[in-house]
Amino acid sequence: MTSASVPTIFAENRRLARAVRSARRRLNDAAATYLIDEMADDMVERLSFVRHQPRAALMIGDCPRSLAVYLEQDGAMLAVNRTANPAEPLAGGPYDFIGVIGQLDAVNDLPGALIHLRNALTPGGLVIASFIGGQSLPALRAAMMAAEPDRPAARLHPMVDARAAPSLLQRAGWKDPVVDTHTLAVRYSSLGRLVGDLRDQGLGNALAKPAAPLGKAALARARAAFTARAEADGKVTETFEIVTLTGRRSLAGT
Repeated sequence: MTSASVPTIFAENRRLARAVRSARRRLNDAAATYLIDEMADDMVERLSFVRHQPRAALMIGDCPRSLAVYLEQDGAMLAVNRTANPAEPLAGGPYDFIGVIGQLDAVNDLPGALIHLRNALTPGGLVIASFIGGQSLPALRAAMMAAEPDRPAARLHPMVDARAAPSLLQRAGWKDPVVDTHTLAVRYSSLGRLVGDLRDQGLGNALAKPAAPLGKAALARARAAFTARAEADGKVTETFEIVTLTGRRSLAGT
């Protein structure tokens, strides 16, 4: 898409700000990392399964230690850029592997980002990108609707529907594209704990036009709606859909 035709849903400065805030929050050992760790562990399993041991790899977003150890085997080169904008051409390549954890959930031009990722690969190079998808956070969505039942504001990101992803990969020219999903269920004692965990992991609001903070009454309604979903032990189960895109650049380098 041309820049004029891409709708502005997210603000790049807000995407960067949430990444920086996430890094600062995770200096505290109590900060949540389970979604990042899940994506990283899954990425290692996929790389091992296809027996892909990169010689020059780029990680966009977080790169937990377990993933870094795998990518740096036998002296391989690893570059980590936690704030790279995947919707712009990527510097420093070409790479024979690019991994992306998060980030693609908050870019305006997702087809363009997929093209830039492909272009930064060596011929035959591999991309694995994981992010939370459109079936995520049903409990939080319900709580936000209950908070403002008459005029709900946009408070959660529009998320990628995994069913649309295969056509996006084909349009971007990925070779052997694969899209799959799995779910992760996490239990929370409060709405505040869920929101805090999202911020810890860089999943806060990056909307270009964020809504004003909830007022006291609306926040009380949100908390009550969330608590009403609690099970016998007082905890609420929230669901995350993790979408993973896998593909290669052709051997011809196209």
